[in-house]
Formats: sequence, C-alpha cells, structure tokens
Amino acid sequence: MFYSSYIEISKSALHNNIAFLKGLLQPGVRLSSVVKGNAYGHGIEEFGQLAQECGIDHFSVFSADEAYRLLQVASPGTTIMIMGFLDEEQLEWAIANGIEFYVFHIDRLERAVEVARKLQKPARIHLDLETGMNRIGLGGAELKAVVRMLQQNKALVEIAGICTHFAGAESSENHERVTSQLEKYSATVNYLSSSDIAADALHTACSAAVVAYPETHLNMVRVGIMQYGFWSSPEIFQRYMQQNGEQADPLKRLINWKSHIMTIKLVAVGEFIGYGNSYQAKEDMLLATVPVGYAWGYSRSLSNQGEVLIRGHRVPVVGIVNMNVLMVDVTSVPDVALNDEVVLLGHQGEENITVASFAELSTQLNYELLTRLPMNIPRYIID
Repeated sequence: MFYSSYIEISKSALHNNIAFLKGLLQPGVRLSSVVKGNAYGHGIEEFGQLAQECGIDHFSVFSADEAYRLLQVASPGTTIMIMGFLDEEQLEWAIANGIEFYVFHIDRLERAVEVARKLQKPARIHLDLETGMNRIGLGGAELKAVVRMLQQNKALVEIAGICTHFAGAESSENHERVTSQLEKYSATVNYLSSSDIAADALHTACSAAVVAYPETHLNMVRVGIMQYGFWSSPEIFQRYMQQNGEQADPLKRLINWKSHIMTIKLVAVGEFIGYGNSYQAKEDMLLATVPVGYAWGYSRSLSNQGEVLIRGHRVPVVGIVNMNVLMVDVTSVPDVALNDEVVLLGHQGEENITVASFAELSTQLNYELLTRLPMNIPRYIID
C-alpha cells in the first residue's frame, strides 16, 4: 500500500440506510443521493458505484467537476443534477451529456437557451426558487422574466424540477421560517402552473426535513448526511427516536478510517513529547507514532485531546499533532507492535471512535470533518 492511511466504506451499512430512508417515504417519492463534498468525504466514485448497487439512480452534486467524476461511474439511465456552480464553458458539456442543473438567475437560463439552440438538444433545468434562504434562487421580477423566457423557448428547455432549500430544518428554532418557506414555495409552484410551467420533480426536503417535515417530501427528496449514517442534528435524532419508540440508532456509519503504527519507542519520565512543551511524560511510557497528521485531515486541535483505537484499546493522542504524524500513548496496550492497525474513525473490537466525538473535540461540524478528509486517501468498499 502506497498510502499512510485508508478509508473503508461499508456496503451493508449503506444498504441498511437506504432501506431505512425509503421506509420514511411514501411510494413513488424518489430519493436523490447528495454526493457533494466528495460524497461527504466518502469518495464520489466509490460511493456513487455503491449507491447504484443499492438502487439509487438520481444524484445531486454541487458543481460540474463533481458531475464529471460521477458520470465516469454512472450507469445508463442515471440522473445527475448540479445544484450549484456551473460556468458558461461547462454549460455546453452539461447539456450535451444530459446533465441537469439548477437555474437561479436569468443569465444562466439565457446562456442555456443559446447552447441548447446550438446543440439542437434541450437543456434540462431545475428552477431554484427563493423562498427565504436568501442565498441563491429566483424570485420577484426576475422569476417573471424567467417565465416569459421559458414560454418563448419551450423546445429548448425541459423543466426537470422546481425546488428550494430550507434554512435550518434541523432545528425547531427555525420552524416558522421553514413553514413560511414551504408556503411560499407552494404558492410559487401554483403561479408557475398557471403560467403553463410544470415539472417532473418537485423537491424541497433535505435529510432533516425528511424526518421533521413529512409534508415537504412531495415527489422527490434530496438526502445527504443521513445516507452516510449520520443525523442532521441531535435534535432530529431525538425527535425520530421519541416518535418511533426506537431503542437503537437505525442508521449505520459507513466510514472507517485506518492507519498503522509507524514506530514505537520508550520515553522516560519528565521528557517532553514532540514540538514544544505541551506534553511532558508523567511516567516512563511507551509511545507509538502514526503516519497521519493535519495534512491528512486529522485536526491539529486534537493535540492532547484526540483518541485512537489500537488492539481494541482506546489510547490518547499526546503532544502536538504534526503535519504528517501524530503520537499516542500505548503504555497500557498489551503486546502492541509495529504495523498494528490504528483506527482513527470507526470501530475496532467493542470500541468506537465516532465522528460526533471527533468533531466535538476538534470544534468541527460532522459535515466539516468528513468533507475535509483528503481525496487522495484511498477508499475501499467492504461488506
């Protein structure tokens, strides 16, 4: 192996999560798998292939480069939808390859019509509505101008979807804002319908809304974090468990991040470990060095705080996390040896390093921690 660490992705865990998610939906509601951010750190290519094996045929990405990567492993009939960045040079590629994309300002629609006319192939678009997120989206006079343009170019544009995004469905603090957004969305869909503009897919729900707002499911949902085995927030998890009387988390984590012990050495009492003087040995101790540091996504803020698993034991990170290595105290681990497996995230024996605990110690969100795992760490599919 040419890499100092690797990531395992569990096929059985994804099967479990997809089945659970589909169980929350009414028959006929399509599930779009959100794979932006390198599939939340799981790897677009690896996860994309695995998700298709689990019956997923619709994917949501942020940008054209993500769409391109996914297209390389997509089966015939798979739909890829770009929710964000797509510049003018990439529009022609997207339309030529049947890639769907959001329209959230009139300039993009104008250019899409031009390219569609040139290629003699209609652009498949999703109208992204501004309903209160105030990030991107069509509204007001611009929406009316878009409607006129669509009416004038019916042969060049296919309305694949009408969508919006909720501003915080994972917290009840945002309840009024979310319900107001849904009302505005519904009113705008009715306005579009009266203008003879309809869509194959109506979609508003993210992972949190799938659980908290069943009325937002419509005929398609966009699920990101939950398919990977993580809840959008502790509140969403608690709400589901209370409402359904569950005793155990129905989601399973897909990801295990592993490395191996690089060196083992004795450190005498009183000696400092690593850079500076942040950690001083309180007794003679056995120290293992692991070839993973902040360059590989292991946050420097986990210095003297993080934990890893070795031989089924939870052991602490000691000293400052370096760019390429970290040190752990293995004094209490029986028979510890060179090349022993080190679990940075995931299970080993009866122990588990969760993304949530990892994130809390490093002051990162689950989403942030996962998406910061470098793309060049190899990902392997396991059962």
